Amino acid sequence: MGDAWSLPDIRTPLGARADLYQRLREFMRVRDILEVETPTLCATATPDPNLHSLDTTLTLPDGRQRTLYLHTSPEYAMKRLLADGSGAIYQICKVFRDEEAGRVHNPEFSMLEWYRPHFDSRHMMDEIGELLEWLGFRSPQRVTYEAIFRAVTGLNPHTCATAELQLEASKAGFASEQAERSELLDFLFDHIRGDYMQDDSPYMVHDFPACQAALARLRHDNWPVAERFELFINDLEIANGFYELNDSAEQRWRFLEENRIRKQNGRPQQVLDEAFLAALDALPECAGVAMGLDRLLMCMTGATCIEDVLPFVLDAK
Repeated sequence: MGDAWSLPDIRTPLGARADLYQRLREFMRVRDILEVETPTLCATATPDPNLHSLDTTLTLPDGRQRTLYLHTSPEYAMKRLLADGSGAIYQICKVFRDEEAGRVHNPEFSMLEWYRPHFDSRHMMDEIGELLEWLGFRSPQRVTYEAIFRAVTGLNPHTCATAELQLEASKAGFASEQAERSELLDFLFDHIRGDYMQDDSPYMVHDFPACQAALARLRHDNWPVAERFELFINDLEIANGFYELNDSAEQRWRFLEENRIRKQNGRPQQVLDEAFLAALDALPECAGVAMGLDRLLMCMTGATCIEDVLPFVLDAK
């Protein structure tokens, strides 16, 4: 029996992670994408109603105190660098999310985030496919959100009535009758996607409903579509990306709407990041993606629990 402080089979997760990070950095180097660092402590938290920030108190030398937040993503700071002319950039960092713990969640996890000026979502999906092949995966199958939703439920997620989504969700055990359309879509998509993704191929799901645009642009075809995409491997969400919105007025309206939902759900409303919003109109045409590296390591090593790829696990006892 090992010492109480020792970690079992430590060389395996350490070696796999070190190899992955080396390969990621080489992939970025040959494409002239610059590695950057941004602050982990932030003055504001994301208003996204699905993300919950961890906070801490900073005590200044004169005794004044400020609440600061551990970032859930380096997105806002990296976009400020882009707006200031950084060019293509990436970052490998720790991010933090409250209320997320379980088989595939850890409150502290590792993220790769990168941005490509002059890319749209199609270009970004192409480059993610190249990265997956670089790492030994197959290139992902591309499928629209609508195609998955129609195949399993028969509903068009862009145009069906919210009442139809409520009925479908209630069949699957979702009880709330007051849920927002986006919440119903989230629940249903999480519930049904495994019925569609029945092989072990990577899947790139794109063209999300407009109410789930987050920080993505909208494209107007027969109906508004969010130029957002997500990567799944073995039914695990690995990456989330956008053709980035660079309209500060539109983004402010979305943030205020997210705060409205937070209030409706009994969550604290968040102060908006005014520095980010001020920079947004100077953001170049670009696409970006955030990729969960612990989950990616799970797929690369065959691990079934996120703890299997972490050298240290949070003791929440």
